[in-house]
Amino acid sequence: MLLIFPPIAKASEPPAGVAALAGALRNRGQDCTIFDANLEAQLHLLSFPGQATDTWTKRAQRNLGANLTALRNPDIYHSPDRYRRSVMDLNRLFDKITYPDLSISLVNYQDNTLSPLRSEDLLKAAAHPESNIFHGFFSHRLRELLDASTKNLVGFSLNYLSQALPTFAMIGFLKREYPGLRVVLGGGLVSSWLAGPGWCNPFAGLIDYLVAGPGEGPLLRLLGLDNSIVSPPPDFTGLPVEKYLSPGLILPYSASRGCYWRRCSFCPEKAEDAPYLAKQPQHVLADLKLLAKRTQPSLIHLLDNAISPALLKALAVQPPGAEWYGFTRAEPLLADPDFCRKLRQSGCVMLKLGLESGDQGVLDALDKGIDLGMVAKVLAALAGAGISTYVYLLFGTPAETAAEARQTMAFVARHRQQITFLNLAIFNLPVGSPEVKDLVVEDFYDGDLSLYQAFRHPQGWNRREVRKFLDREFKRHPDIAPILRRDPPFFTSNHAPFFRA
Repeated sequence: MLLIFPPIAKASEPPAGVAALAGALRNRGQDCTIFDANLEAQLHLLSFPGQATDTWTKRAQRNLGANLTALRNPDIYHSPDRYRRSVMDLNRLFDKITYPDLSISLVNYQDNTLSPLRSEDLLKAAAHPESNIFHGFFSHRLRELLDASTKNLVGFSLNYLSQALPTFAMIGFLKREYPGLRVVLGGGLVSSWLAGPGWCNPFAGLIDYLVAGPGEGPLLRLLGLDNSIVSPPPDFTGLPVEKYLSPGLILPYSASRGCYWRRCSFCPEKAEDAPYLAKQPQHVLADLKLLAKRTQPSLIHLLDNAISPALLKALAVQPPGAEWYGFTRAEPLLADPDFCRKLRQSGCVMLKLGLESGDQGVLDALDKGIDLGMVAKVLAALAGAGISTYVYLLFGTPAETAAEARQTMAFVARHRQQITFLNLAIFNLPVGSPEVKDLVVEDFYDGDLSLYQAFRHPQGWNRREVRKFLDREFKRHPDIAPILRRDPPFFTSNHAPFFRA
């Protein structure tokens, strides 16, 4: 079997989904090949950026090799200005690719004539794979991987909208060149499609199997294999780990699927009715120690929607064998300075915190289960232990107005010394969210695969007003602007752990 992670996504670490599938297959004696088409396609495009006509692009072309080498070296992460220049130069080469109606960056793929939100356009991409900018690359590589093998099944891990059009172009090519080949399509984006209200499969004539949720079990059943065995660790064998755009291997690992809280209003996990599935902490620690020994990572990335308190406690006692980071809720145990120091000693270098708002009324209305007094203690304890924080804020929720948004701004300003990085987002209303009944909704995007709906804010705090506030007030606040400037461009939280607090 051939397992493919398609372009475009951040190429800073190996794809966790296909590695998990490979671990499950190889554990049962099944041969499989992992193809990180995302990493390879980006490096391929960077090597052929076209003719430069301006000074900046000429410099970017001239320094391509040096910039790639720099991002793989920890030294540049001690110099934010040098790091930023290298990343911006690399992205410049994507930005200057001349291809009709197409915009590409290190993290995005946007076609102005085809939309990943319309099944009709995805089918067009499959019908005309030669029109895709990656066709020259993937047609050669796929023939190389398939012609000399007996593989009759290909699986794609489709997680982001930026991957959708290239994925369908690759599927169209495979169906044309290898008509007997069966195609399996799974991943986060596919899971969201299948969980949407009124889902009706528009890809029945093209894709043989669509998989929702964790793919290991369905894939093993498809192959007639026993899927009752305890899940083995992911297997990264065959991936070019030395080529990722990070200083050493970042090892991605999922200790759970779904979210243990599952009570937040408007949460996609709740709207999609995704169950919470967690491995036992000792199972996780055994996997991480084995993987750390095998791969010698520079960093472990825990991919959980929120690392459970039980796992945090286990990690504090039994270090996983490398420095690590991940997403967690502002739980009371993180307000304990002694516990945070133990986490730091175990290798924790950064925690991502989903605060969403700095107004207690908004948090209560969203059922976040977060107390701002507790958050303040958590931020202080983490900062005191030397653990960086990456705080996520969400503006424009139905419970928020401009007054509450300014309370969030004041909270961030008060705790500026304890907040290392910030992520700002504007609220999107998930299709199928149970709270939709209380709002006046409209179509958000013109497409049958859209995951979100527009709504009329109950108090007039609409997206336009939110954007204006963020641009004119929040981002310009003298205590907040320096935090925002620290955020690594394009790679954001994936590279942030390498910039120490």
